[in-house]
Amino acid sequence: MSYPEPTVGAVIFNPDNKVLLCKSHKWDNKYVIPGGHIELGEKMEEALKREILEETGLEVYDIKLISLKESIYSDTFHEKKHFIFIDYICKTHSYEVTLNEEAEEYTWVDLTEIENYELGGFTKDLLLELRNKNKSLNKVEIFYNY
Repeated sequence: MSYPEPTVGAVIFNPDNKVLLCKSHKWDNKYVIPGGHIELGEKMEEALKREILEETGLEVYDIKLISLKESIYSDTFHEKKHFIFIDYICKTHSYEVTLNEEAEEYTWVDLTEIENYELGGFTKDLLLELRNKNKSLNKVEIFYNY
């Protein structure tokens, strides 16, 4: 593509208030939040629900926008691309994850434990922000030139 690619990502909380992390070869075999591209004509939240269902088998609800980020040719992604990351927090009733081919493994993590994991891309910064905001999750964060 010769223009920025809009993508959606989800910080998914399970009933125990733990966050889903998926280890992905696309992010140098590090843990990231699940998500993917918005299709032409698709609303952002519809894309989020579709991508999460495809990648994890989870249905999500209580969806809230939390972050906008731009990544221009980051060396942490396996291809040279310009992304617009649109991230949400949401919840699921389930603990059972069924991964597709985009991730090799997953784990549910408490936000107090994120330093124990190799996190890819912007995931660590996003999760640290969430942990430090103490539930003031309605604020939109904008980070440039990741």
